[in-house]
Amino acid sequence: MNQKELKEFLDLKYEKYNTVEFIASDPVSVPHLFTKKEDIEIAAFLSATIAWGQRTSIIKNANRLIELMDMSPFDFIVNANNDDFRYFKKFVHRTFNGDDCAYFLKSLSRIYREYGSMEHVFTEGFSQDNTIRSGIIHLRNTFFSIAHETRVEKHFSNPEKNSSCKRINLFLRWMVRNDHRGVDFGIWKNIPSSALLCPLDIHSGNVSRKLGLLSRTSNDWQAVEEMTANLRKLDIHDPVKYDFALFGLGIFEGF
Repeated sequence: MNQKELKEFLDLKYEKYNTVEFIASDPVSVPHLFTKKEDIEIAAFLSATIAWGQRTSIIKNANRLIELMDMSPFDFIVNANNDDFRYFKKFVHRTFNGDDCAYFLKSLSRIYREYGSMEHVFTEGFSQDNTIRSGIIHLRNTFFSIAHETRVEKHFSNPEKNSSCKRINLFLRWMVRNDHRGVDFGIWKNIPSSALLCPLDIHSGNVSRKLGLLSRTSNDWQAVEEMTANLRKLDIHDPVKYDFALFGLGIFEGF
């Protein structure tokens, strides 16, 4: 199909899958439990961090994390001490274990106490050259700037190592996009939707290749940039809206 036909096709799928009915079966349902900005940020970041594997398992474990924080993630994060973090030592989601979880909470605690929010740290990095890549690198460097085991770093992907950074790009989509449809939150006001990069996994990658949006065979950072560049030709202001279409086609339609 030509570019006009491709845009019409993906626009239809975007309309179909970007609905509030989509929320309940998706990890985004966990941050949707909250209305306070900081609660949404923390719940979204943790949910996106463990967003691989079976969707039901992701949602179940993300909800469990929030319950362990007494359903008040921001209050827990800013007031917790080392004894409080011990309650998470038995938490496991696939390879994300209790030690990883405790470190993530400690690092979030430091970020909120010292910088006020993840948004502030990310925006500092983004403002260096107005790229998502710089924002991720700066946030990641800040996140791992306290003592930690090297193994925990694999749970926060690094674009400098050519990772696709699927989960952090998903988190950023939730935080930045605001199309008033009720799925994405749009609570980060200083990052334009036009700058976002599309989350890339095996499903969206396969669909993108079939549609001619992606020629690169590896699902890496270069593939993310290529795919998003082609999506910008369809919507320069909001290219990542097509994540809904690619995801729906891959997961629900077996495209």
